[in-house]
Amino acid sequence: MVVINLFLVNNIRYKIYSLPFLISLIALSLFSVSCSKDPIREKAVAPENPDTTQNPTSYDEGIFVINEGNYNWGNASITFIDNRTNATVQDLYQIANQHNLGDVAESMKICNGFGFIVVNNSNRIEVVNLKNFKSVKSITGLQSPRFLELIDSTKAYVTNLQKDISILNLQSNTITGTIPIYGWTESLIRYDKYMLVTSIGKYSEPSSKRKAQILVIDTQTDKIVDSIQTGKEPIGLVIDKKQKVWVLCSGGFDNFEAPSLMRINPELRMVEKVFTFPTITEVPSRLCINNTGDTLYFLKGGVYQTPVTMTGLPTNPLISADGRLFYGLAIHPKTGCIYVSDSKDYVQNGTVYQYSPTAKFIKQYTAGRIPGGFCFTSKNAK
Repeated sequence: MVVINLFLVNNIRYKIYSLPFLISLIALSLFSVSCSKDPIREKAVAPENPDTTQNPTSYDEGIFVINEGNYNWGNASITFIDNRTNATVQDLYQIANQHNLGDVAESMKICNGFGFIVVNNSNRIEVVNLKNFKSVKSITGLQSPRFLELIDSTKAYVTNLQKDISILNLQSNTITGTIPIYGWTESLIRYDKYMLVTSIGKYSEPSSKRKAQILVIDTQTDKIVDSIQTGKEPIGLVIDKKQKVWVLCSGGFDNFEAPSLMRINPELRMVEKVFTFPTITEVPSRLCINNTGDTLYFLKGGVYQTPVTMTGLPTNPLISADGRLFYGLAIHPKTGCIYVSDSKDYVQNGTVYQYSPTAKFIKQYTAGRIPGGFCFTSKNAK
């Protein structure tokens, strides 16, 4: 309990995007009842509109919603939205494998017909066959993994909350090496032969001591060859149609500085523009870009939209939250539709809302607890 509380103090502001935020919500709510040997668990809340559709015969055309679940409760799950029927399948991993996915599902990536589900607090990656979603391998030896990014069909990098970046062989599904890092790495994006990785710093230190930067890694040698200084706590990373890199910085969990959105030239490895948010307390998150690479999206209460040619930050949301707790955000890579999740009270099953690129409401879907990530199948690619 002491370790958890120390972790809370140092990460209380790291918004709804991260594991530390979830720790703060859940641990604080359990503080008064967790003196007993076994923490009290609430019964799972049934979906508002339970799905009765038979499971698809394959999972190659649709959207996977990654439901984090509550920290230390082991109730992470995957919801599948079938593009062909618009039906949803809840708790897909448990149905296919007859056991739970694990504790805090963070993200998912698809390669070679397999899904790689990053399970943060279980310190592993579950590899599933997309034909039936059965697990074929559990990759262990990670340090609170965060996100996976492909280098090619045989190799990937995985960021971790501490110590290093893991090098993953996608043919043997094993960790073949590490790139030593001081502290926490988060988002990744590939540029030419390089991988750009946001490095936040050691999570137990105040923002004033954290060295916030983007690391430039040569994927052929697995060596850090350069770095680019950013605002505190760089959490989001995308690349636009002109090959400019955008990084969203929260400003630090302890309100060290105002959040910012930065444009970086990856060829020259220099910051070209900085847009600073007007208030410290309204923290943006979940930076996304559309399928044509000309429009940015992020959460700040509601869903905000801005062209990459902007001269200033948007002041009004494209989609208002209207009392909902928006938590996850993604843009469909083919249609440009907007998917945003509502985590509600972090105990009920969440909801996913689908909007057109012009913010016209299309449909809503029931998801699992704390839906935070989205993964689009390969048939949805451009």
